[in-house]
Amino acid sequence: MLNSDKGQDRLTGRLNRRAFIGASVTALAGLVVWHYPSSKSVDAEAAPAGQPQMVRIVEFSDAGIRQGITVVPKIIKSEEEWRKQLTRSAFDITRKADTEMAFSGAYWNLHAKGLFRCICCDNALFSSETKFESGTGWPSFWAPIAKENIKEIEDLGWGMNRTAVSCHRCDAHLGHVFDDGPRPTGLRYCMNSVALRFIRSA
Repeated sequence: MLNSDKGQDRLTGRLNRRAFIGASVTALAGLVVWHYPSSKSVDAEAAPAGQPQMVRIVEFSDAGIRQGITVVPKIIKSEEEWRKQLTRSAFDITRKADTEMAFSGAYWNLHAKGLFRCICCDNALFSSETKFESGTGWPSFWAPIAKENIKEIEDLGWGMNRTAVSCHRCDAHLGHVFDDGPRPTGLRYCMNSVALRFIRSA
């Protein structure tokens, strides 16, 4: 009876150790998953292998009238293709994140009514309704025409911590956004004229 009890104790001990090890492995796996969440993009639609990546934007007519939300293919081109399509300054700014000189662009002092589209893909970006005089020498807006049409990205270049703004559909660099703008948003979207194409209202 005593030997039987000892054997049972050894068996129980082995089972308890296995249970403990199993629980530890499960907990560790859960910890790894918790520390490494899914890297799925939040601003692009998932696409099957071999299919174009899709993005959600708001379409506008040239008159600035909202047409509704739509899902369209993301525009991706090679550097050579962009060079053929764009002027040298437009390429340097939109594809290489360069900046035009203050007071040198076509739109910083523009007061006409109309719509500003992306020079690379024609995505609607800003309206003259939110344009204001910032005194900086760059066209400035207190809001985009639709939040869905732009992306904001942390920019740590030049020893500064800024927020870069790009086109959601083609990733063209547009400029930066700052928190020193007027009401109602308090924001200043400081854009490069050469990254935009202005369409005057009829």
